[in-house]
Amino acid sequence: MEIYKTLEITQNSPTSRVFNLRLNRPSLRNALSLDFFTEFVKALTSLDQNPDAAVIILSGNGDHFCAGIDLKALTSMSAAVQSTDRGRSAERLRRQINSFESLIVFLQLDAITAIERCRKPVIAAVHGACIGGGIDIITACDVRYCTESAFFSVKEVDLGITADLGTLQRLPSIVGYGKAVELALSARRFSGSEAKELGLVSRVFGSKDAMDKGVQAIAEEIAAKSPLAVTGTKAVLLRSRDLTVDQGLDYIATWNSGMLLSDDLVEATAAQRQKRAPSFSKL
Repeated sequence: MEIYKTLEITQNSPTSRVFNLRLNRPSLRNALSLDFFTEFVKALTSLDQNPDAAVIILSGNGDHFCAGIDLKALTSMSAAVQSTDRGRSAERLRRQINSFESLIVFLQLDAITAIERCRKPVIAAVHGACIGGGIDIITACDVRYCTESAFFSVKEVDLGITADLGTLQRLPSIVGYGKAVELALSARRFSGSEAKELGLVSRVFGSKDAMDKGVQAIAEEIAAKSPLAVTGTKAVLLRSRDLTVDQGLDYIATWNSGMLLSDDLVEATAAQRQKRAPSFSKL
């Protein structure tokens, strides 16, 4: 298994089809460096292509899930263009901004969106801080859980920037437009229990240990289901966000016209008749 600077991939047991993908810069509260964005795509791609992986749990090592973008990545641009010649500084800054905007597009398409592109379900398990870029990450995940002590903030406006990695696009469909506007404009901190009330997370656990065990159990349950059905459900739900009901029904009809011919349907119905656990081929 590949070694990463900013990530760690583990399994609870060699036979488990649930893989843990952890942000791994605990001394920096898992702040997102430029290395993270390239490594995250590679890690998700490798798990997506791994037939032994059925479900991915995304969490953070240390005391926090994610403190957001590493500020060094933001300040390095302005530091790189310092000059006593204001005209030349302005020209260098213009070129840096153009490059930085291109980088942001790359980060958005090839990093955070990689969570949605991954065929396997990605479950976020949040403890401690989930700030700025951390919100970008979890809003792209399929399911979200947190601890009671977790706290959240759409922090970008406090840094003088606009959230640009997906929060403003995804959060409204999760918590509602009005609530998303209030959170994004105020940048206020909100608790795990409020995140549950808002609908940002599905369940709040009393401790990190309880969350780790609970989320692992949920992931194992999903991993035991038909991989074609799970993959199809994720794909159709994501696609349906941009379709009318009629278009969505047409899309699922097209999807199922191919998938209903699989052995998974035969195995699932046979297992129910025989009152046993089904056994599905890996995807």
